[in-house]
Amino acid sequence: MADQPEQSSPVLQQLLLSLSQSADQPESSVSDLIDFLASISAQSDPDNQDSEATAFKTLTQLHHFISSQSDQAIFDQLQFELPKAVSEFGGVSERCLEVVESIIDRFISMCGARDMLAVLGEALDSLNKKGGDYGYVVPLLSGFSKVFLSLQRRHFEQVRQATRIIFKVLKGVSSELEDEAELQKMFDRAVGIADSIHAVCMKLEGGVHEKLSALLGLYVLEIVALVSMNFEASSSQAFVLQLSSFFPYCGFSYLGLITGSDVDKISRIVIGDDKDLYVDSFVDVKCGASVSVIWGHASNEVATAAHEDLTAVKNELQNNQTKRWQAFGMLKHILASVTLPWELKKHAIDFLHSIRGGNISPCDEHSDFSADMPGLFAALQAIQMVIMYTADTELRKNAFDAFKWILADIPTCHRFDILKALITKSDSSSMIAILFDIVKGEMHKESCEKMGNGRALREEHNAHPRSSLWTASILELVEFILRPPKGGPPSFPEQTDSVLSALNLYRYVLIAESRGKTNYTGVLSRSNLQKAYNEWLLPLRTLVTVIVAKNKNESDELAVDTLCTFNPVELVLYRCIELVEEKLKEST
Repeated sequence: MADQPEQSSPVLQQLLLSLSQSADQPESSVSDLIDFLASISAQSDPDNQDSEATAFKTLTQLHHFISSQSDQAIFDQLQFELPKAVSEFGGVSERCLEVVESIIDRFISMCGARDMLAVLGEALDSLNKKGGDYGYVVPLLSGFSKVFLSLQRRHFEQVRQATRIIFKVLKGVSSELEDEAELQKMFDRAVGIADSIHAVCMKLEGGVHEKLSALLGLYVLEIVALVSMNFEASSSQAFVLQLSSFFPYCGFSYLGLITGSDVDKISRIVIGDDKDLYVDSFVDVKCGASVSVIWGHASNEVATAAHEDLTAVKNELQNNQTKRWQAFGMLKHILASVTLPWELKKHAIDFLHSIRGGNISPCDEHSDFSADMPGLFAALQAIQMVIMYTADTELRKNAFDAFKWILADIPTCHRFDILKALITKSDSSSMIAILFDIVKGEMHKESCEKMGNGRALREEHNAHPRSSLWTASILELVEFILRPPKGGPPSFPEQTDSVLSALNLYRYVLIAESRGKTNYTGVLSRSNLQKAYNEWLLPLRTLVTVIVAKNKNESDELAVDTLCTFNPVELVLYRCIELVEEKLKEST
């Protein structure tokens, strides 16, 4: 390896000489040159000074040859192979990267922009499929920045097509690349592409300007999402600061971003009905939109770069329920993300608390808000994920507080449906138990508000049954846990928490309806009492009795823990059985 630099120069010189004289067999000469470069690239090692020196010497000699050539035929022969071949040296060293970028720049200046766009796209795609070292990405991204500036027509269509492969590679490589310095270089070039698109926009007018500006907006939001996902907050802030400076030009406002209206507007312009383009390129733009606002909330410097006043945005969200609900729906993209850092999720929860309050008149409980519910449901599911998976006790508490106040922001007529859906869609016994406790609390609150006026409660229930939680749906919810849809009794010990909470809710409803001499839920109907007794409680008693008896004969720690866990279940279960038996006797 030590003597390879001395050997490589004459070989390359002969290959280049042959290329310049190969009018009869140009393909053979190009192929020989590419094979030679591939052999040098394969032996290049950033940690080996000799191989790095060989690579640099090879690239320098090649750059000198390319720079001295003015014969268009030479560039026509090489443009489809050489940029891809030299880009594989991009990760060898900084000085190699500089030479590689200079070689690609020379091709861009000598060849048509449309052809070079195709060359760079094909090189990026084929090398991405090849895998291995990712050093090729940086010089090719730099090439896109330069070639966009050289486009003469069909700017929107050509840039939109190029972003497909750019984002495909960015997302694939960033998920695999662990070297933060290399990631920094890659996203630095990605931000450079935004600068180039912006420069092109500045030269255009009319419909083409509107389309390309919208594309720039989507591109910027997607990059905001990607840098936020791939770096810790301290490392990604500099990128977000740069990208936020594009927002005024793109017509973005924090209010439009956090409600999703700005994203919807530019998506219609750029994507239309092309779902493949959305999936390939812009699937994270809503995450980028919401995280941009959270960055502004976390950093005054970022908000200033975006020319935004967060106080005014928060005031608007506090006093406009529709926009606030839209913001909840957008924030789910942050809170449900498995790749964003916890620090950003913490800021998102803090932002939620900052938009509480305001002077909103109570909404008409009997209006139809069905169209808003899917977004609110998804937001609550996302907050659930934070509650369940964060290791930060304070964040868990704040997330749960946010969960409860968002739930309280939902009209009563939809609140139970949301809670029921959250329970039936959850696979966490502990989370289900929390949700059952919330249901119980909501029922108790409703009962207390109307206590002492049974007639009013009855009239309200009869006139608008959906506005009350005291309906037969409560028993369906209890049955979902005590007699699972898949059949058989609940699974223990996995479902211990949810079973205990379901039994507690059933006991509460049974006692409350008995004392109030009401039967809004149908819990006191003989058929429902018999069903609960025979299908829920007795099978559960049999299972619990067997488990308790088995563990009483054991003396190990696991058995003791099991008995302690089952003790409250046993107590509530037997109390429910006693209450049902009493009511069945009364009904005979």
